[in-house]
Amino acid sequence: MGRPSREAGLLDTELDALPPELRWREWMTRVEAVIFAAPEPVTRELLSQIVGRECSIDLLIEDICNELAARPYEIVAVAGGWQFRTRLRQADVLKAAFGGTTTGADLTEGEMLVLASIAYHQPVTRAALTDMLGREVSRDVIGHLRRLDMIASGPRSPQPGAPYTYVTTRKFLEHFGLDTLRELPDLEALEDAGLLSQATVGPEYAMADEEENVDLSG
Repeated sequence: MGRPSREAGLLDTELDALPPELRWREWMTRVEAVIFAAPEPVTRELLSQIVGRECSIDLLIEDICNELAARPYEIVAVAGGWQFRTRLRQADVLKAAFGGTTTGADLTEGEMLVLASIAYHQPVTRAALTDMLGREVSRDVIGHLRRLDMIASGPRSPQPGAPYTYVTTRKFLEHFGLDTLRELPDLEALEDAGLLSQATVGPEYAMADEEENVDLSG
């Protein structure tokens, strides 16, 4: 008998009554349906509840991806799980259909620079960000990134006053389509291209503030 599902009742996960080929096909259908319906990346743990104990989820998803090869969407590894995403080659089509708006977080160029600096140097304090970028990074910018759930508080710094450090979140990975931080573009390559060294935080983000150890979770 299969394992219980997360909902009330039982779900036959082993499908022992089916021949191997049809069993695999049913598992593929289930996994695709769950990933399609989920509002966020689906974890391996969740998928393991709808397929047999001996089923290889990685091979299953690989077969699904092969069948989707000609479709305008795909299943991608994001934030430790899997999610449906429109293929990048459809970007111009979507822009023509829906305009220049996006469904992601509303980030300015300056906030993107601060977020990128946190991503590459985390855990990092606001003072360290200020040193990197050459201008004071305001609490407003940090607070906005926190409200968007792009960053969170990291461990306290060993510096005097034990200021907060900041780290990126799972939402950050989801938003940028990354499975792990190891998939971030190479920092040296970005610096060689001048994408980090030439960018600066705009004047609207500057705000002198000497205190660092303030909780911005509110």
